[in-house]
Amino acid sequence: MNTPLPDDYAERVYAGVLGKVIGVYLGRPFEGWSYELIQEHLGDIEYYVHDKLNVPLIVTDDDISGTFTFLRALADNDFDPGLSARQIGEAWLNYLIEKRTILWWGGLGNSTEHTAYLRLKHGVPAPESGSMARNGKVVSEQIGAQIFIDGWAMVSPGDPGRAATLAEQAARVSHDGEAVYGAVVMAVLEAMAFVESDTNRLLDTALSYVPADSVIRQLIDDVRGWHAKEPDWRATREMLAARYGYDKYGGNCHMVPNHGLIIHSLLHGEDDFSQTMKIINTCGWDTDCNSGNVGCLMGIKNGIQGIDQALETGVDWRGPVADRIYIPTADPTWGISDCAREAVEIVNAGRALAEMESWQPKNGAQFHFEFPGSVQGFTVTSGNGEIENVEGHSATGRRCLRLRGDGAVRFGTPVFTPSKDTAKYFETRGYTLMASPRVYPGHTLSARVSGKGRACLYAAWYGENDEVTISRGTITEVAQGRAETVLHVPPEAHPVFEVGLELEDSGLVYLDSLGWSGEPDAVFEQPDHRGTMWRRAWVNGVDDFWSRGEAFRLMHNEGRGLLIQGTRQWCDYSVEADITPHLAESAGIAVRVQGMRRYYALLLGRDQQLRLVRMLNEETLLASCPLDWELGETHRLTLSVKGNRITASIDGEPRLEAADGQLQSGALALVIEEGRTATRSVRVSPCSE
Repeated sequence: MNTPLPDDYAERVYAGVLGKVIGVYLGRPFEGWSYELIQEHLGDIEYYVHDKLNVPLIVTDDDISGTFTFLRALADNDFDPGLSARQIGEAWLNYLIEKRTILWWGGLGNSTEHTAYLRLKHGVPAPESGSMARNGKVVSEQIGAQIFIDGWAMVSPGDPGRAATLAEQAARVSHDGEAVYGAVVMAVLEAMAFVESDTNRLLDTALSYVPADSVIRQLIDDVRGWHAKEPDWRATREMLAARYGYDKYGGNCHMVPNHGLIIHSLLHGEDDFSQTMKIINTCGWDTDCNSGNVGCLMGIKNGIQGIDQALETGVDWRGPVADRIYIPTADPTWGISDCAREAVEIVNAGRALAEMESWQPKNGAQFHFEFPGSVQGFTVTSGNGEIENVEGHSATGRRCLRLRGDGAVRFGTPVFTPSKDTAKYFETRGYTLMASPRVYPGHTLSARVSGKGRACLYAAWYGENDEVTISRGTITEVAQGRAETVLHVPPEAHPVFEVGLELEDSGLVYLDSLGWSGEPDAVFEQPDHRGTMWRRAWVNGVDDFWSRGEAFRLMHNEGRGLLIQGTRQWCDYSVEADITPHLAESAGIAVRVQGMRRYYALLLGRDQQLRLVRMLNEETLLASCPLDWELGETHRLTLSVKGNRITASIDGEPRLEAADGQLQSGALALVIEEGRTATRSVRVSPCSE
């Protein structure tokens, strides 16, 4: 029997996501520093310190990307409560792009997650991929099992058994031993935090799910004992470092010392979000990981009000973040995301496990602002204005954004990489920011507004030499009643990186919701100017992607690679592209792409076959026919999907057809298998069949 969901489940999840993100952003700039080094250069960590270290606040980070990505294995497997480590391992292979996304790619035997990925890649399934027998004790007991674990707890509110089981399955993809026990403890703490506020009761419950003779159990008992006798967290930190410090455990970032700091900060933080964040970050070691886990737990346990309580002392944890998250994976859908969006995904996973209907705020609007204080990435991007999430003024929900402008003002939110500088920064960080736009030509943006002022929707996009260009909708005179304003994204507006509402002059407008609909209608090719953002709109899952001579020259040395653009909002559409395989086992196009191992593809095979295939972790042949062709020839391939019908043409001649409904939406891709292929132009349009 399913555990009933708490009445405030959605808001608690949002608070957990917020806490996770705030914690990671807070601890990221000085990750790996010791307590002594932090004290010398930064002092106690009581607020964001990114500016002191000259780094951005909003970053790509494995703690965030892995947490929200690996959880998608649930949706990919129809929310099976018996989800296995093997299935979660398949999600790793689908969403990861080797040496580019999510993980620290530190090498075999050095990075635990990279080691596990290589096992999976070479046919070793989970949980063997993460086993101690395969990878050794030190490698298998590093911290990674814990840092990705929060989502499994948030889909299991008040259900410690389910949280422990899912967390263990997820952890064993890459870890073993004490690392798994630490992950289970963290997941149970967070799952029970939905229904229990007492920290010691939470710990008692969590400990019942790990072996009595485990190091994690002894560690927690010791930390609780020290805390009971010594109120000074600095003194007990020294005790922890002396008995369980980095010098006692091998590897780069062991689970045991860092798990100890999490328990230590929870006890000494005394239910105060800011105090707990100060302690966990000032203590050092793996600060972003530890801070992210603790932040999530504190968010769930004390809710949004627990985070906002710091406003009374002038500390604003949420304002600088503005809900913004980057989640680069092989599925571009979530590359540019926000806390509210991820919270809704998690809530609906939890509801699916509880056999409840999904929740779609404001009829599925992409920006709905339904969580208290949520701005979903909206900031003042031009002019002088103010933004506040307020109750009321909503036709279909509870909350909206109040936008006040002094003169002409733009209020916008990112839907793609917000600047060249942002993109270049992450290229040197090891966690590349790869994303596609969420908005395309062919889409119609619409917004519900009320208040008083002259307003229009706008889309900002990269034009010639990547200069910012603005496309605007018709100006709407907003009176005291409600109005709807729209913008049809024009053909030339690509790539769109920001959408929002523009006030023509001073006014006060309430933005109830903003979203878009329709299928894309666009041509992707190399522009005449020297801009680069058109290339960055493609998620690169091939070994090499050049734009010399042809717009798209793809090289892939082993297996199959994809160059991907689009989102899971795309459903019924056609893709047409010229394909010139110079040397390849196969080459072609794909639709409804949901990562590296989930798509439909039309492939020219070197064996003189034209194939229509479904890739769903394993390849299934849907249809094929002989085709006489040679390397170096150019052929125009067209692949269309509408509902469950898939049709394929070559050089304008219909050749293949199939019916299959396993994949209902997703991006497009150019495909290359072991070799080199070239394409000059790709066209995507609504399916006319």
